This record gives sequence, C-alpha cells and structure tokens, in this order.
Amino acid sequence: MMHKKITTVTHLALVSAMLTLLMVPFAQQAWAFTSITTASDIMSSSKDSTGSNHEIKAGLPTVVGAGGTILYTFPAGFNLTSIVLGDIDFATGDTSTCSTATYTEHPLAASGGSDPTWNASVSGQVITITVGTGGTTAVNNCVRLRVGTNTSTGGTGTHQITNPTAGSYAIHIGPTPGNNMGDITVNIISNDQVAVSGLVGQSLTFSLGSNSVTFSPSPMTTSAPSTASHTLLVTTNAASGMAVTVTGSTLSLGGLGVNNITAMGGTTSSVGTKQFGLNLASSNATPAVGAAPSGSAPIGDVASGYGTNDNFKFVSGDTIASSTGAINTTTYTVGYMANISGTTTAGSYSTTLTYTATATF
Repeated sequence: MMHKKITTVTHLALVSAMLTLLMVPFAQQAWAFTSITTASDIMSSSKDSTGSNHEIKAGLPTVVGAGGTILYTFPAGFNLTSIVLGDIDFATGDTSTCSTATYTEHPLAASGGSDPTWNASVSGQVITITVGTGGTTAVNNCVRLRVGTNTSTGGTGTHQITNPTAGSYAIHIGPTPGNNMGDITVNIISNDQVAVSGLVGQSLTFSLGSNSVTFSPSPMTTSAPSTASHTLLVTTNAASGMAVTVTGSTLSLGGLGVNNITAMGGTTSSVGTKQFGLNLASSNATPAVGAAPSGSAPIGDVASGYGTNDNFKFVSGDTIASSTGAINTTTYTVGYMANISGTTTAGSYSTTLTYTATATF
C-alpha cells in the first residue's frame, strides 16, 4: 500500500508538472493574440536618408501598469543613434479614439530614474517607455509617442530619426522584446516633394467713368464757380506701382487755343477771375481679400497739388495719381472747376484732356 501511495503521488506530481509546462507557452503568447486597436505614425518626412519626426499613436489592448514597459522597435535601417531623452515625449490618452483623445504628458527621465517618474531609453533600434510608480495605461486607450523636433515636454527636441532606403517597413509595438501588440506600416520613398508653380500675369485696369462732361451752371456766371466731375478707376499688380497723368490744354474759346481760361496752380476758387483746374478724391472700392478691418488695403495716392479739398490745379503732363506698389481697385472722383471774369468773351469754351495710366512691373 505504501508503494502504491508513493506511485500515486509521483504520478500526480508528473501530471502537475506537465500542466505547468503546457500552460507557460500559452501565457507567454497571450500578447501575440491581442492586437493594438488602432495605430498610426505621422512622419514629417517620408524621404529616404532624411531626418524625420514621428508621432506614433496606438490603442493598447491591455493595461500596462507601474513598472511595465512599452517597446517601440524600428526596423533595421532607421538610424536612432542621435536620439536622446530630450527628443522623446510620451502621453496617455483618455479615450480609444486617438484623433480626439485628450492626452496627458508624462515627464520622462532616463531609464532608472527615481519613481514616480516615467522613464525612456534608446538602445539600438528600440525606444523603451517604462511606466512610473502609480502610473498605468488603460485598456484600448491611446498612447502617444513623439520623437524628434516635435517634442515640447521638458524642452524642444533637437534630433530626428533618419529614414532608411526606400521601401515598406513595420514599426513593432510590444511589452517585451519579441512580443508584439501590433505593427505600424510606414513607407519610405525616394522623394516626397512635388514642385508646384504657377504664373501670375501682369494686370493693369484703367477706365474713365465718362468721356464727356459739361460745366454747371451753364452758361457760366461771374457770381459762382461752374463745376463738373467724372470717375477714374485704376488697379494693378505691378510691383513698382502705377502713375496716372493728364495732358491737354486749358479751356479756350471753341477749343482753338484763343481767349484761354487761366490754368490754376493749386489755388482756391476766386469768382470773377478766369480760372480752370481740377482735383481728385480717392476711395478703395474693392478691399483686398483678407485685408485688415481697419481698411489698410493698399490704394493709389493723389498727387501733391491735386488732393486738397477746394483747391484746383492744371498742368499738362502732370502726374495726378500714383502708387509705389500693387494696389487694389481705386476709384477717383475727378472734379473740374471754372470761373470767368466780366470781360470773358462769350462763346463755347472747351478742351480735350487725355488721361494715361502707366504701370511699372
């Protein structure tokens, strides 16, 4: 009986040992059957042999508690040799939706730092994050790893991971070496830039609101000035601006250059004296897209001598409006004024003035 008991105990011990041996492999492989719920890696450059920032977001399939690790293993070819602690940020999110989660940054110390600090280290192709004392990551909630010059917690990073040659690569995420929770596929290409160009044509718009004006009152009197007006519109994208000039003669009898009305030199009206002149007032008719609310959109200026209210001037060949650069549509009101004396010969007085807009591109 004693021999039988001993045999029975031995058999139970063997069975127990065999069960233990069978259970261990399944426990070690538990991670392999649970995958990260979502994963992405936003890179600042996909060009081969080029430094790039990484922002890796992943929904972890299980809790990683205090002292636990999360390993980010970059494939051979990615160069991490310049990455230091200041180039790494790690944060935990409050939801499983990585794009809208609110993240809590965890200040990092070098691996082996004092608790409750979270630790980070770089060894070969692996970046290891160690959860600090009292820390944890929730099931399915997103975690975020930033590596490169996109880091900000504790300072801005100064180094980037250098990309390998062109090809498709998988970055592994796992709790321990060889145990992956999931992969993130990135594609490296030989050139990630597209040169985009376009041509903006030269533009000058110029128009007169009217090609004929008549003084009022008509006939002219010696007791009040006669006036007339029309608009003048100009806009251009010329880098060096534009200039509007006026050429012609003062008012004369029949427009024949006899019995001329005296051209003014920037003076006010003096009834009973022969006078002829014009002035301009400007406004910005079409504000620039995105212009400041204060109305700072660029418009053309009125030349000296022509922009003072109730002052009039006429000199053939004068520049009456100008700009030093491109301007938005500017509408000028051109006002004319004429006075006559008591001895001014009766008849129809006229002149033809020519306006010219010149842009300097």
